[in-house]
Amino acid sequence: MTFAILNGDIVNRAEAKVDIEDRGYVFGDGVYEVIRVYNGKMFTVKEHLERFERSSANIGIHLPYDVEQITGMLEELVEKNNLQLGIVYMQVTRGAAPRVHAFPDQNVTPALTAFTREMPRPLAGLANGVKTILTEDIRWLRCDIKSLNLLGNILAKQKAAEQSCYEAIQHRGQDVTEGSSSNIFIVKNGIITTHQSDNLILKGITKDVILQLCSANNIPVEERTFTLDELAAADEVFLSSTTSEVMPIVELDGKKVGNGAPGPVTRKLQELFVAEVENQCGTL
Repeated sequence: MTFAILNGDIVNRAEAKVDIEDRGYVFGDGVYEVIRVYNGKMFTVKEHLERFERSSANIGIHLPYDVEQITGMLEELVEKNNLQLGIVYMQVTRGAAPRVHAFPDQNVTPALTAFTREMPRPLAGLANGVKTILTEDIRWLRCDIKSLNLLGNILAKQKAAEQSCYEAIQHRGQDVTEGSSSNIFIVKNGIITTHQSDNLILKGITKDVILQLCSANNIPVEERTFTLDELAAADEVFLSSTTSEVMPIVELDGKKVGNGAPGPVTRKLQELFVAEVENQCGTL
């Protein structure tokens, strides 16, 4: 038997059901988080839950539990499911109410759910790098909110999958934003550049870990908008996400990035990231 969280209770996952008029189902009216688990421990759980709380507040959902309470629930869920390597997925919706576009009455209780899933580290990609494509960013203008509304992301990811690529790198005109489920970094002459954390991208937790590692190890970083031309001319390109860690990109729209192999700056960051994970969660 596996377990899930349903509105504060840990229940048999098969019994974790929500109302057919839950606003997450009919409108995508909610937010979510994905937290990595290594050695049975959640990595950067505090940062994920702070972002979860912030995303909820940005769309006017008041979480029915505080961060400490949710942390305790998730820790118990990981333990009961004996999850060693994988993810915790959690979301909150505005709750179940008759289908009307405007918010329901305040007496409607938000619905909090969570489950776990085993998921190995993507070791082949981490070692050899991955292929990507470019696609126009068609999403809304509040990408900083980790919303359940992911149709734009899904269409981009599917376009990549149809071309046997790992990720789609999105751009608005000439400006690169982020991947369909990742943040994007370029390296030129030893300097890392990544899009500033604003409304056009998600403020990635793994991205923030990378920026902290760069600061601690004197690796120069610029947070600014960069262009498709800069992307094409980069010595190295990599992406980051909760499940992809620090992932080298070796091909873009069928063309090699640099010499077509993961570069030295990316390799260094991979080493630093693994060391940080091991510091928090134990040996990988």
